[in-house]
Amino acid sequence: MDIVVCVKPAPDPKFWERIQLDPITKALRREGIPSVLGPLDKRAVEEGLRLKEKYGGKVITMAMAPPGARDNLVETLAMGADEAYLLSDRAFAGSDTWATAYVLSKAIKKIGKFDLIICGEWSLDGSTGHVGPQLAEFLDIPHITRTVAVEFTEEGALHTRSLMEGGCRILETSLPALITVAREINTPRFISLMGVLEAENKPLTIWGVSELGIKPEEVGFSGSPTQTGEIFMPEMKRKGVILQGEPDELIAEVIQKIRQAIG
Repeated sequence: MDIVVCVKPAPDPKFWERIQLDPITKALRREGIPSVLGPLDKRAVEEGLRLKEKYGGKVITMAMAPPGARDNLVETLAMGADEAYLLSDRAFAGSDTWATAYVLSKAIKKIGKFDLIICGEWSLDGSTGHVGPQLAEFLDIPHITRTVAVEFTEEGALHTRSLMEGGCRILETSLPALITVAREINTPRFISLMGVLEAENKPLTIWGVSELGIKPEEVGFSGSPTQTGEIFMPEMKRKGVILQGEPDELIAEVIQKIRQAIG
């Protein structure tokens, strides 16, 4: 079972107050800010490792990110992944979710054989939830989102339970396939000292546009169909009012305020 886990290193929330916006492109300026794996990235890696331990095979982790994200991929190797790929090139800067999914798809095609791709439901920074489904479309494979349980059937199909509004749904699909995982799927393991030592000897490959056969104009700002128009803080149009007193008095006061509000 060959499993590819796509992760998204994002700026460490501890340093978010240092993030600046480019006034022209509206892109985040992340220079000098360390990156971390989000909670769903770690759960995606964890689920890949659990499936490997149960069914055999290998786990490959992958990220499209600046060079500093190498440490984040080393973390996935320390968790137990077998090898990692960092997709890093200045041409990738400013890529939207479509361009990001395109780059990931080119890397996965270059690697070759895979049975399952696992992504987090959303990333720590953008939180769009677009990349997983878009990646599946580029690879022309089925995908299931918001997954909370995964297993393989004797017939070789993928059997899942995923969240939906008001409950869960049971879905089954053929392989290869892609899933995005929700927070409820598992609790990521702690990294052991042995895992850290073993990670030093595991392969970590870096690919850019030349290795992936991508034209620079296909990615980055020029290759992204969506552009950020404006970023602003929403205006607060409501104010909170704290009422104090006896219950009967509070009820009467609330009723009076509602009547005043509706005229």
